[in-house]
Formats: sequence, C-alpha cells, structure tokens
Amino acid sequence: MVEITDVREHSRAAKQGILPDDILISINGHDINDVLDYRFYLCEKDINLLLKRNGTEYSVYIKKREYDDIGLEFATPLMDKKHTCENKCIFCFIDQNPKGMRKSIYFKDDDSRLSFLHGNYITLTNLKMSDIQRIINMHISPVNVSVHTTNPELRVMMMKNKHSGEVLSYLRILADAGIKLRGQIVLCKGVNDKAELQRSMEDLSEYYPQLDSVSIVPAGLTAYREGLYPLEPFSGEECAEVIRQVTEFGDRCIEKFGERIFYASDEFYVKSGTPLPDYEFWGDFAQIENGVGMLSSFEYEFMCALSTLDDEEKLTERNVTVATGYASYDMIKKLSDRLMGECPNLHINVEKIKNNFFGGEVTVTGLLTGKDIAEQLSGKELGEAVYLSKNVLRSEGDLFLCGMTPEELSEKLNTKIEFTDNDGGDFLYSLVGIDF
Repeated sequence: MVEITDVREHSRAAKQGILPDDILISINGHDINDVLDYRFYLCEKDINLLLKRNGTEYSVYIKKREYDDIGLEFATPLMDKKHTCENKCIFCFIDQNPKGMRKSIYFKDDDSRLSFLHGNYITLTNLKMSDIQRIINMHISPVNVSVHTTNPELRVMMMKNKHSGEVLSYLRILADAGIKLRGQIVLCKGVNDKAELQRSMEDLSEYYPQLDSVSIVPAGLTAYREGLYPLEPFSGEECAEVIRQVTEFGDRCIEKFGERIFYASDEFYVKSGTPLPDYEFWGDFAQIENGVGMLSSFEYEFMCALSTLDDEEKLTERNVTVATGYASYDMIKKLSDRLMGECPNLHINVEKIKNNFFGGEVTVTGLLTGKDIAEQLSGKELGEAVYLSKNVLRSEGDLFLCGMTPEELSEKLNTKIEFTDNDGGDFLYSLVGIDF
C-alpha cells in the first residue's frame, strides 16, 4: 500500500474521483508496494484499482492505452524508502568522506530499483530469492552488479558481509532467465587484482551473452582513511599492467564471442600515461557512466562538432575559462587548443583544479567542490564566464558537494558560471557561444 500525494488535474485518475491522501492498495489484484509494482501492473489497457479513503476501501476502473499514465503522484520517486547497503566494503568511498557534509552524502544505497531506474550498481546482498523472482517476472534489465570478485571467500572479506559470497549464485539464476547483466569490479591493490582479477574475468565470461560488459575501475582513495583497511593506490606502472591484463583478456573474448566485454576505466590510462584506445575500441560504451571510454567518446563528439562549424561561427570573439580536474585536464587542454586554432578570436584558459577537499588520489572532475574551485581561481583573469562540467553538481543541479551553490561561486569569482553536459559537442558549442 502506498499513499497518493497528488492527482494531476484533468488526468484519468482525477476524472475517476481519486484524491490526494487516498491509499493505493492494488492494481488488477496485485499488491502495490513501490514504483516497480506500480509501473509494471499499470501497463495494461484495463485496470482495476483498489484504494482506501478514510479507512474505507473502494474500487476504480480505468480503460486506457497500454502504456499511458493515469496521473497519480507519490511522496518519493520510489514510492518507498531507499534500501540501505548492508556491507562494509574495504574500499567504500562514502566511509572516506570528510565530516560536516550534507546528511545525504553519507547515505549508502544498495537498491535494485535504482539499478533499473538510474543505472546504480548493487551488490545483491540485500536481495532474497523472492526479489530475484520479481526481477525475472518483471523482466527488469539490465541489472548492474558490483561483483568485485567471483571468489566467494574473498568477496566476504572485501565486503564484510557473510552472505556476499553465496549471493553470487543469483548471477546464474538471472542469466538463465534471460536477464541482462552488467558488471563492475572495483580493483584494490594486493586484494582482488592480478590472479584474482583473472579468475573473476574467466568466471564472469561464462555468463555471456547475458553479461554484456564489465568495467574494472580503481578504488577511489581520499585523504580520510584513518581506521579503515590499509589500501594503497596503484602506481603508473601497475596501472599499465592492469590495462595489459584486461585488454589481453578482452582480445580473447573478441575471438571467442565477437565482443570485448571487459574494459579498464579511463583512470588507469590517465595515471599510466597509456594512450587512449580509438573510439571503436569501446564498443557501444555500455559502461561510459562508470568512467569507461568517457574521454574517447568526449574527444570524438568534440571533433564531430568541430567539423560542423561554419566560417562565421569560427569568428566568434570570446574570452572564457574552463576549470577541470587533473584526470581530464590533458584532454580538455588539447581540445581547447585545437578549437582556438580554428577560431582565431576565441581565447580559452584551461585551469587544472586540485581536489584539496577530498585529497588523496581523487582527480576526477565530478568530485570537485565549489570551495576548491573558488580558492584556486580567485584573483585570476577568468574572462566572461567559467565553464564547469554538470557532473560537479548533485542531480538537482543546485549544489556542489561542499554545499556551495553555483550562485555563491559566481559571486566569489565575480564572473558568470556556466555548466556543460558531459558531451564533447555540447562543450565545444558552449565555448563558442552557440546556443541550442
């Protein structure tokens, strides 16, 4: 049962007299407990809703097109509380956050519904067989799984959860039911790398074709690891070895399956100084949101957009600044220089921002804070605007991780703050001042 918080005016539900504060009990006899139940059972042409108002149950019949909505609103997007993580992973980034941040920053989710709705990765540890069966019945796909290792004993050690090894059996059940899987391995030096990584890749390849890709990403290490498991960062040489190991296994997968499946993240390439592979290497970029192939895709999109600029657009007169993290600085600088070479009246100042807020090995742009940006750009000639990636803001687009707003940053730097999508084309058009 879920409480209805609003009913859209003139909607089918409003026309049937459903009101805010009514309780939705079931649709076509199926209990409704969250957004997955609601969306799945609503996909019918004829629906019978059982509701409750002031303690009295009543029914409503609605006829509609198969996938049409009926206009009900609920308190949260999930229509339920988020499921919290039951693990204590040795590499957990949330455990490494400094004190004094927003309360929501410290929340650990491990929710299969968010995996389906937003692409979040889940560990499977808080799922029962009934949950697995619901995923199968509703054809929820893909399921994004934080695997980390296929060695059950090692997975228990890494995740500090006695059930984390046994739930690996869910992978076979889901794959055999035709559910697409997408995997992630957070690589920890001296723990699940080398021979253990080889084992994991071998084991996971057995789930092809239901397993479409696996990303291998380095554990993010901040300066706030006191009292936590003693992890060390990979050196540049070690990053290069990870790339070699993953690429060689991916080559074997191409020979066997026709697809690479396994990919090392961009961070390994940047830290080792290994040239990024061509655009085609990354397949369909299934893991791009996990930082896999993101830089190659960004460059490709940028160059495509550059080829479309006409002579008039190339004469744009602007003086702007781009602020970026260490990991993407070289790429952003290279592309900005290329753009200035095509646009003689355009000046782009690219600033590399060090992440003092998190410290440690954190170099990605998405974890930059307004505080660090403000401190490191203060007093500099920034031009008419400072451009940042939208990734530095929370999903609502209104706050940096440190709690600063874009308006506050603009006031501190005395210049306009603009944000670009994580797309090379949008980046180029924004710098040139083309509004789409």
